[in-house]
Amino acid sequence: MTKLTQQGPALLLSIIAGLGLAGCNRHPASPARAAEATVHPGEIGSRLPDFSVNDLQGQPVSSADLRGKVVLIDFWATWCQPCKKEMPGYQKLLDRYGPQGFAVIGFKFDTMADTEDPIQFARKLGIHYPLAVASDDLKAKFGGILGLPTTMLFDRQGILRKKVVGFEYTDAFEADLKPLL
Repeated sequence: MTKLTQQGPALLLSIIAGLGLAGCNRHPASPARAAEATVHPGEIGSRLPDFSVNDLQGQPVSSADLRGKVVLIDFWATWCQPCKKEMPGYQKLLDRYGPQGFAVIGFKFDTMADTEDPIQFARKLGIHYPLAVASDDLKAKFGGILGLPTTMLFDRQGILRKKVVGFEYTDAFEADLKPLL
């Protein structure tokens, strides 16, 4: 037997022990990073996803334009009666708080045929904030949309602070909006 084969078991144990100890000096991820990694898109604490679309008027709208602002994202449709009820309230909030760094974007669902022209729909309701079509890719970036309306409120750091699936009174959003401004 050669000297190497006689030392085989001892050498193998030394290598295994060395590899086992090699990771001992690594620092674990900070609790903040670990928690951030477990927050899925569309959940409270998740980040405003990156997106770039053209609105219904053909103007570019992107998440980059929203940095440093409090942002309300509204998923809606022309056939959604609660959406029709909510949207004028969001316009009032924008009129009141826009100068303080508040923005509203509406993403229109196209899963069913529109009941009327979306631009005419918005004009009738007095809506002036950007409205764009919500592609499947965009919906996925926001964690999937389970119902309409779905409204999300992001703080100035782009963190989701409130999410409502279904109708919510404007006053309830305003109460959550004010501390974020």
